[in-house]
Amino acid sequence: MSLKANGNGIEGPVVCVVMDGVGIGKGDEGDAVHSAHTPVLDALRASGPFIALRAHGVAVGLPSDEDMGNSEVGHNALGAGRIFDLGAKLVNAAIESGRIWDGPWKDCVARVKASGEPLHFIGLLSDGNVHAHIDHLIAMLRRAASEGVVKARVHALLDGRDVPEMSALEYVDRIEGVLKELSQQGRDYRVASGGGRMKITMDRYEAEWAMVERGWQLHVRGEGRGFGSLREAVQTLRDEDASITDQNLPGFAITENGSPVGPIRDGAAVILFNFRGDRAIELSRAFETEVPFDRGQLPAVLFAGMMQYDGDLLLPKQFLVAPPEIEGTSSELFSQAGISQLAISETQKYGHVTYFWNGNKSERLPGETWIEIPSDVLPFEERPWMKAAEITDRLIAELRTGKHRTARVNYANGDMVGHTGVREAARVAVEAVDLSLGRLIAAVQSMNGALIITADHGNADEMIERDKKGALLRGDGGLYRPKTSHSLNRVPCVLVGGGGRTFREDASAGLANVASTMIELCGFDAPSDYLPSLLAR
Repeated sequence: MSLKANGNGIEGPVVCVVMDGVGIGKGDEGDAVHSAHTPVLDALRASGPFIALRAHGVAVGLPSDEDMGNSEVGHNALGAGRIFDLGAKLVNAAIESGRIWDGPWKDCVARVKASGEPLHFIGLLSDGNVHAHIDHLIAMLRRAASEGVVKARVHALLDGRDVPEMSALEYVDRIEGVLKELSQQGRDYRVASGGGRMKITMDRYEAEWAMVERGWQLHVRGEGRGFGSLREAVQTLRDEDASITDQNLPGFAITENGSPVGPIRDGAAVILFNFRGDRAIELSRAFETEVPFDRGQLPAVLFAGMMQYDGDLLLPKQFLVAPPEIEGTSSELFSQAGISQLAISETQKYGHVTYFWNGNKSERLPGETWIEIPSDVLPFEERPWMKAAEITDRLIAELRTGKHRTARVNYANGDMVGHTGVREAARVAVEAVDLSLGRLIAAVQSMNGALIITADHGNADEMIERDKKGALLRGDGGLYRPKTSHSLNRVPCVLVGGGGRTFREDASAGLANVASTMIELCGFDAPSDYLPSLLAR
């Protein structure tokens, strides 16, 4: 697979801009993109070329169109130019076929049956289907019971981010019911620890290793505030702070007679049941390699991930479901053709324009320049502008060197602030991106370049929960119920500086069509197995 030059490329740099979490909403009170002051985006949409792209469901390799898109699958599609079955779809298929119960699963079961230690499950307790799904956990628990595993422990990370922000007890009650059902005939299946996903364990891109350290203390050592059950922990923490949401609940251990019920000890097996890689890599490293915190005595355990989260680092070594082999990404093809590339974002999305874009590979390709702008550590709703200005400063400076034929940039604001559920902050976040777009467009046009401006999925475009008929929901006191998860909306795609080129009409077009569009703007023909360019012939 290679690129064939056609001599019809844009003279200057070709830049792909990902406005993370900026979808096309309904234009009502819940749509922070619509309510934001965005003169640049408004003018671009009015003047075109403009097309609305599919960014969720089967268009990005998810099981059904009821599944919202996410940054992993979105950037995979943007970079690969094709649609691969990913994450949840692969796990569902492995469970349905029974393939998941071979290999490392058998080894985990055999280990704990021999040692008498529990089989531990760590992961996101949610049906958001972005990082994990509770059905996968329940299937593994039932299978373990059927195979004679006497003890199992669940370390439950609470969501409130890919699902409604105060929905934890729905999943708590369900998993505690299953564990109670399975704790018969001499079996002992319990929750051992937990906490909000933005407080413990699920850090990414090494933004806050302290999160992983806090999770390690709870999951492995059982050290932390103790409660008698998962429900008791969630309800007590909510009662103590009415403003706290599920994703921000402090970590805790489940105890009995003052002792933790599920520390991870020598002889145990541990399964990290998240299928998405970015927030699973650091915990995997804690079990298998070196980390920048004191783990104490490292227990001798068999560790397995739901999937292999990094194909370059081969992390983790053991995994239950084989990930897709995404070869021939657009960045690989550009590299082979000697085309220089720049990837830039702040820490929160740095791996999206590098690791995910390159087909879940962490190694830099020849001719690639990767630039990470450190993110703030303060809550995103307190800094909704995030690092958009700094990213733009550096991107423009880099483009002016003339070294980069192509560039890809992610502005994290719409997604990271959208996940907070704070509408006004999300509005400011979108405005910050719009300001940066104005500066970037002027700079690229001065270099006779072109931009494709799009998004990986929606989020800030839908900041209020809706009922099944689409009406905005109100909660206690008549206030709107904040939405913190992604939307199912299409995303905008605009071409700037295309030298008179325009988009063809295609109602089925999605994120995977962007790669061949970039390739064409650079003066090449995309491979035949890529989804077609969005440009009209």
